[in-house]
Amino acid sequence: MLIEGIGLGMFFSFLFAETLGLAAGGIVVPGYFALTLHYPTRCLATLFLGLAVYIIARIISSFTVLYGRRLFLLCVISGYLLGYLTKIFPPLTLRGATIDIETIGYVIPGLLAYWLHRQGIIETFSTLTVVAVLVRFLLIIIGNGAPLP
Repeated sequence: MLIEGIGLGMFFSFLFAETLGLAAGGIVVPGYFALTLHYPTRCLATLFLGLAVYIIARIISSFTVLYGRRLFLLCVISGYLLGYLTKIFPPLTLRGATIDIETIGYVIPGLLAYWLHRQGIIETFSTLTVVAVLVRFLLIIIGNGAPLP
């Protein structure tokens, strides 16, 4: 289902960008979100980490020239490093429940932060949500209702 999820995510991401002018956080981001929607803590951790990288980029851009390739690389590298930190820290335990703050991949938070910077928070998060749910729905249909791995 990985190939189908990423492919559908790319297709609908392109479709939304061309018809509505709204990007879903990058070309591959909605597909990965669609494949991990059954792990809400990972999705939320990725969104929060993307927002944290966005804030870091905004702070750095207030005292240096940061646009284009520089902005993209700063977001991706920062997202990679912070995403790596979520992978090496042990899960949190609150009231007997274990909460894993691991993110979706290493590059996804940085790609998300880049589009948050370029497009805006509300626009990016809402488009990502719609496209990821649409892709997940189509994956369920393609798989004849079988749960995704």
